[in-house]
Amino acid sequence: MIVMHRHKKNMSAAPHIPENDPLPTTPEDLFEILQEIDIEYEIHHHAPIFTVEEGEPLKAAIPGLHCRNLFLRDKKKSMYLVVAANETAIDLKKLQDLIGSARLSFGSAERLWTHLGIRPGSVCPFCAVNDKDHQVEVILDGYMMQSEIVNYHPLDNAMTISLTPRDLLKFLDYTGHVPRILDLSAAAPD
Repeated sequence: MIVMHRHKKNMSAAPHIPENDPLPTTPEDLFEILQEIDIEYEIHHHAPIFTVEEGEPLKAAIPGLHCRNLFLRDKKKSMYLVVAANETAIDLKKLQDLIGSARLSFGSAERLWTHLGIRPGSVCPFCAVNDKDHQVEVILDGYMMQSEIVNYHPLDNAMTISLTPRDLLKFLDYTGHVPRILDLSAAAPD
């Protein structure tokens, strides 16, 4: 469950969302990187999934902890990629206090494309490979990182890959990101 506190936003200009532009890093590119840095993973193909609810049937078919990703920005335009277990409930107002940010909101599809090279629905920790300037801080759920196996989309929401949390950290190190691993229970809704 995600609790979001809304504020009004100027919606005068429609953002450019490149529906047909190729991804800067394809899933195949990602698989080559994972092999290059000696990360073991298992891949699962399925129908595209856009929400946690749509992915519920996969839990029985794919072992390990299933996770979600939140691309957030604050009023100072700092950006965050929060990677958490599906069952980790997050109240954005409490999360902003926990991570020491200003008022948090979801990043736009245009900002997501510009900084992480991905479209909504396929956000994952592997998007960090496209954040060459390290403008997005990666925050990992401590509960998730205690699991034996974690599951994410590999830049495509019609696939899921399973790997160890240790190998996720190895990948983030390859990208030059130093994630913060936090106990997100303090950000749970009341």
